[in-house]
Amino acid sequence: MSNEVNVGLIGFGTIGAGAVEIFNKNQELLNEKTGKKLVLKKVADLDITSDRGVKIEPELLTTDVNEILNDDEIDIVIELMGGYEPARTFILKALNNGKHVVSANKALIAKHWEELIDTATKNNVRILFEASVGGGIPLLTPFNEALSSNRIDSIYGIMNGTANYILTKMTEEGLDFDSVLKEAQEKGYAEADPTFDIEGHDTAQKLIILTKIGFGEYVPQENFTVEGITKITPTDINFANNELDYSIKLLGIAKKINGNLEIRVHPTFVPKTHLLSSVNDVYNAVYLVGDFVGPVLLYGQGAGRMATASAVMGDVIDIVLNPEKEINYGPKTSQIAKVKKIEDLNAKYYIRLTAVDQPGVLYKVGEVLKKYNIGIESMTQKGNSDKQPVPIILVTHHANESDIEKALGEINNLDVVKGETIKIRILD
Repeated sequence: MSNEVNVGLIGFGTIGAGAVEIFNKNQELLNEKTGKKLVLKKVADLDITSDRGVKIEPELLTTDVNEILNDDEIDIVIELMGGYEPARTFILKALNNGKHVVSANKALIAKHWEELIDTATKNNVRILFEASVGGGIPLLTPFNEALSSNRIDSIYGIMNGTANYILTKMTEEGLDFDSVLKEAQEKGYAEADPTFDIEGHDTAQKLIILTKIGFGEYVPQENFTVEGITKITPTDINFANNELDYSIKLLGIAKKINGNLEIRVHPTFVPKTHLLSSVNDVYNAVYLVGDFVGPVLLYGQGAGRMATASAVMGDVIDIVLNPEKEINYGPKTSQIAKVKKIEDLNAKYYIRLTAVDQPGVLYKVGEVLKKYNIGIESMTQKGNSDKQPVPIILVTHHANESDIEKALGEINNLDVVKGETIKIRILD
């Protein structure tokens, strides 16, 4: 690279405006860190008239992305559009035109990992995406640098601020899911359509990236279990928090067991003695274990304009300092023999079912569990005086997931059981 490095930005939304603000406020620092003059040459977006709250010269703005992609003077392209298309097409064109790329697009990277990495490698350029997982938390770089001498044993992540905020407020205020979701939307912590966050898809995409980097194994989302938090009730929260000494968190989990991989996303009872239990509100954290380093917790703001823009610009600086560095995202060969099915999981379970309040109910439930060799650590039935259906709370000993599912199928068919039975896995 010459002494002047030109940058083109595609996507002038929330994070894009944050990147522009860093250029505005820290230009001298950027130049000092890189030893070069770092120049924001062009910003492309379909809307170049709305006020983003940052100062930008009008001549930098364009609605034609090709003014960036076809400009031979632009060295680095920042893609902050989001979504699959046309972001994928733009990134591939930039790479094929010999430009380095920085992206925060977790969905695209999780789905098209191999195509993007292969295209960058073929063209001798770099593609970096630190901001795609954990926002401003340094995650991917530590995996590939400070922790690179370790084989990763396990990864546990709270990786969605919306879901974590909802579960935190349900715990602290005793409110139901719908009430807290509405509050989160009013405060801007949840989208108008929050499905992607509350159903676990956002966490799953981030877990795909971490799994590839940590274990060298690419696992598409359709190949593992993804469950959200919409069925969690104040009853579950109260029982976990006050009677069992657990917090409920939406976790992305990838762990190696005897050379095989468990990968899953779901609500989890986390012991209050575990570091992840105290990660609250919109904060994110990833807890990983390396074979030599042991446990490491990486914590911080997992989203937001400036935190994410900070990670984006960190990647830009890395490219300027090391433009010819080989792409090194995780082991070059898979460390995994096979990906285990969720049916093979062995864990403890919290089970909440609703049953009529009459003698013999617990006996019937117990007989079904006994049939599938499922031991009970504790069982609680909350009675009432008007004979309405009541919750029965079970905590099992370690059991096989397939046995749990078979047992719950039979329990749900009992005439004394009403409504949907809920199961939540417990983290050892």
